[in-house]
Amino acid sequence: MNRRDALQLIASSAAAMVPVTMLPAAIGAETELPRSTGLGLVIYCCQFRSKALGKRMPPVELFEPHTFLDHCQTLGAGGMQNRLGVLSPADATKLRKHAEAKSLYIEAIVSVPKDPSDVERFDAEIRSAAAAGAKAVRTTIIPGRRYEYFDSLDAFREFEARGRRSLELAAPVVEKYRIPLAVENHKDHRSEQRVALFEQISSEFVGACLDTGNSIALLEDPLETASALAPWTHSVHLKDQAVQPYDDGFLLADIPLGQGFIALKEIVTLIKTKRPDVRFSLELITRDPLKVPVLADNYWTTFPDLPARELARTLQAVRDGATSNLQYISQMTFAEQLAQEDANVRASLDYARDVLEI
Repeated sequence: MNRRDALQLIASSAAAMVPVTMLPAAIGAETELPRSTGLGLVIYCCQFRSKALGKRMPPVELFEPHTFLDHCQTLGAGGMQNRLGVLSPADATKLRKHAEAKSLYIEAIVSVPKDPSDVERFDAEIRSAAAAGAKAVRTTIIPGRRYEYFDSLDAFREFEARGRRSLELAAPVVEKYRIPLAVENHKDHRSEQRVALFEQISSEFVGACLDTGNSIALLEDPLETASALAPWTHSVHLKDQAVQPYDDGFLLADIPLGQGFIALKEIVTLIKTKRPDVRFSLELITRDPLKVPVLADNYWTTFPDLPARELARTLQAVRDGATSNLQYISQMTFAEQLAQEDANVRASLDYARDVLEI
């Protein structure tokens, strides 16, 4: 992107994307809000917007739950996935009524208990989420990207066992409050491993936060990932991905919905068929492309039995779907980064409403 394009992007996106908290009352009252969609926003979509608001005097904390809920409504989004922490009963009730008045959904982000001593903290967060009317709580159970974080198969298996124990501790809590725990496929388990884990935990309240783009990095076809996890799904991270080959494998980049290579229409239809009441949340992180070094030896450290055909299929899909629209955010000024993030979110919300019919 050259500077002229960036300035045009800033000018075109600013009016549509400025949240209520940054608009004078008179301007806010006169500005026509975008048509709404059921697609909500995960807080990770709005990192540059949060930084911009934090620089105001006085600063605004975008991810304060009431503020972010208002921001989502201003953009026409259908709800939010946000950290709630531990709320007082009064604050939880206030947040629930705030969302109900705006016909928006709430999903929470939590960390599963690390060990038995951490269950009390987890219980308090789940109690708050339930009181606030959260439809699900999203979590992860294994740190980092599998092919980057672990230097041995034994290390991966140790953390895999920790994740299983965490879910065993978490299950009775979410069952008590009857709120689904949605575990994201976070470039950690392949689908068959994650389904086996859910079967082992065997709780109707422990299932998937189905991320539509992450498992490509583990050499899975996105439609097959969705098919495997959909029956277990309590929440969806909807994302599209742009791909491009590089020397050690391929680049993987978050891109506005409809501009990447993922078969989103088919995936959304599949999920709606299996889980008609599930909520879709946009998780588009405006950042440089990620490197997935599938041709480097260390990538295979934790995949001793993965068939070569999975690699061949993925590389063919990358070649067939390669595009030149990957975004290199680190090369932009902060104003350009903010404008790009705003435009990414706006384009995705429009696509979800107009094309995916969410």
